[in-house]
Amino acid sequence: MNARMVSRNASWSSLKTVRRTAGSLSKRLLSVRPSKLPAGHRACPETRTSRRSQGDLTNFVRRSGTDHPHRLPSTAPRTERTDMTAGSQITVLGLGDMGSAIARTFVARGFRTTVWNRTTARTEPLVEVGATAAPTAAEAVAASPLVVVCLLDGTAVDQVLASVASAVAGKTLVNVTSGSPAQARANERWAREHGAEYIDGKIMGDPPYVGTDHIMFPFSGSPTAYETHEPTLRTLGGIAYHGEDPGAAAVEFMAQVAFSYELLIGFLHVLKLVRSEGFDVAAFTERAAGSLAVFPSLLNSMAQAVKSGEYGPDLGSLDVQAALMNDMIGHRAAQGVEAVRMREIKDLMDRRIAAGHGDQGFSSLFELLPPQA
Repeated sequence: MNARMVSRNASWSSLKTVRRTAGSLSKRLLSVRPSKLPAGHRACPETRTSRRSQGDLTNFVRRSGTDHPHRLPSTAPRTERTDMTAGSQITVLGLGDMGSAIARTFVARGFRTTVWNRTTARTEPLVEVGATAAPTAAEAVAASPLVVVCLLDGTAVDQVLASVASAVAGKTLVNVTSGSPAQARANERWAREHGAEYIDGKIMGDPPYVGTDHIMFPFSGSPTAYETHEPTLRTLGGIAYHGEDPGAAAVEFMAQVAFSYELLIGFLHVLKLVRSEGFDVAAFTERAAGSLAVFPSLLNSMAQAVKSGEYGPDLGSLDVQAALMNDMIGHRAAQGVEAVRMREIKDLMDRRIAAGHGDQGFSSLFELLPPQA
């Protein structure tokens, strides 16, 4: 058999492998009917972190398949007053764009709102609409049983907490400043040592959406404090309680934002590949976006496989999928497009197959991901 015939046979074999893999993936995706999507999921999510850029990304996360039970109605703020909230006292520490939006929402809902900011000029617009400005953070904390902390970062939180240590006993602190799970747990220990209850929260959305269902606040920490103040917190928008561990809300936030970044950087590399071949990236994206509606079911099935350790052939067996990887890597290399992720996938597939698990699916690669450093 001459070299040309060998090359032709190899190409035909590769083509058949590609078709089998693509067919397996297509069947898997097409087997998921849009009608099976959880309520509130949208087939084509809108893609809409400083606090401003975090809001942009987390708005995308909010709208792209998070399993929260509320809907996304009008962005009109909730301005109605209720007997439950009228006259209630609350303090907001920190009046950046987000802190100001939070304070303004409380004022609009009839709360007696005390505000404090290191730069006092930031308090003036809130005073004009009915808030009371406190000269010090400690005096602001002393004014209310519930204190919402919304500052730039963890360092600012540490500084402000140190300044209010003598005033927090008997209060509930709700800290919605961005930070890690470890920081949330440290803040909870500090609060407990100073006689206060602690709820940690994160913000998934932009300041204009505070007070509407277009923003999400995951919370965690003291269950007693959360139950007591849930009606007040619900004033801010969609809320969800993730348990007693004060770090749980930060885990939820970090994981959802990380998921988005991982997805989006991969998307940008794919666009680079499409453009390198001279094709329209916008037209490609419109077609690709049509497949997103089926991914919630696929992701849920993969998560269940990871949880149980029982790995079925989700996208087809690894034996079939792996045969496609050389073509994927070669295509990228030929176009000068980064192939690090494809090489990682191929390495994991090859190792999994070598260990005798070629009949399992893509989710089984989880078993080979490196342990925590």
